[in-house]
Amino acid sequence: MQIAVVVPAFDIAPFVGAALRSMLAQTHTDWSLVVIDDGSTDGTAAVASGFTDPRIRLIRQDNAGVSAARNRGIAAFLGPLQSSSPCLSGPPIAAPAWTGDTDPPNREDDQRRRSAHAPGGTSPDAFVFLDGDDWLAPDALARLAETLEAAPWAVAACGRYARVATNDATRPARSWLAASPPKGRLLERLLTRNLFANGGHLLIRREAIEVTGPFRQDLSYGEDWEYWTRVALLGEFVAVRTRTPLLFVRERPGGAYLSNGSDPSAYRPTMDAIYANPAIADRLGAARVACLWHAAEAEMAWAVGRELIRHGNRRVGRIWLRRSVGQAPSLRRLALMGLSWLRSGPFRPYRAAE
Repeated sequence: MQIAVVVPAFDIAPFVGAALRSMLAQTHTDWSLVVIDDGSTDGTAAVASGFTDPRIRLIRQDNAGVSAARNRGIAAFLGPLQSSSPCLSGPPIAAPAWTGDTDPPNREDDQRRRSAHAPGGTSPDAFVFLDGDDWLAPDALARLAETLEAAPWAVAACGRYARVATNDATRPARSWLAASPPKGRLLERLLTRNLFANGGHLLIRREAIEVTGPFRQDLSYGEDWEYWTRVALLGEFVAVRTRTPLLFVRERPGGAYLSNGSDPSAYRPTMDAIYANPAIADRLGAARVACLWHAAEAEMAWAVGRELIRHGNRRVGRIWLRRSVGQAPSLRRLALMGLSWLRSGPFRPYRAAE
């Protein structure tokens, strides 16, 4: 399986080298990678250009945001994606032309177009979207590829991940072993909350990328969440059977989640975009969508409350936690609220060392 890896990068010179070194350490060697330097003002491009492996390319562009960078990376392998919207920042594709329930399209003209853009004239079979400040375990691509190849009906494979402090200290094992990677038909679960840390622990089939279309450039936070819902419209996800993480996600002050996770207004544009997709209402019906919207509101309130407490704002954080439980009562969350007073478990504070 030939894997295309897209790495958006903006002012991450201290970290992007680790991401690229983790790629060079992969036991699965059939991959090509493009770093999209999104108008960095530090030495990000210089670090990336210092890697001489022919599988690694650097593309520089003016700063346009992470979605534009990912779209530029996809285009480097496939050419510009077709979209039913008048521009890349418009509404999402309403209805998929292909789903994982049927054989993917294999038109010769599409193959020639893809091969013209792909490095070495070879079209990739699947994509990984690796953030430039994260890194992969050496067997990550091998395990993801093996899992996706064994499930020809699936649109994507996913594995476990671990969060890492700014000094590279990984959370204790119990944190990332607690939950298995999500699998199956995930649309309804994704309509409630984002199930993935980011695209670094997902391997998405090329046909699904082509049908899903571009990332929305009008969303500055949660743009990947909106994208996953469109992928989920196409079919099932399969999970890698391993109890170790494939992706290591760096928690750093400049990261999107630490910057926006405690701000309720940051979630709203993405939630509105997700639920405005007519394909979702067509698939599930208006009544079910209304129930899922209510659950998503409760989930957002819980996430905001948790992040506020982790950032030290306990009083306001508990208000949001109570709002979440009031909207969607849960014995589990009532029990977890006790941990908020101790700032332990999911409410542990952010700090450099664990």
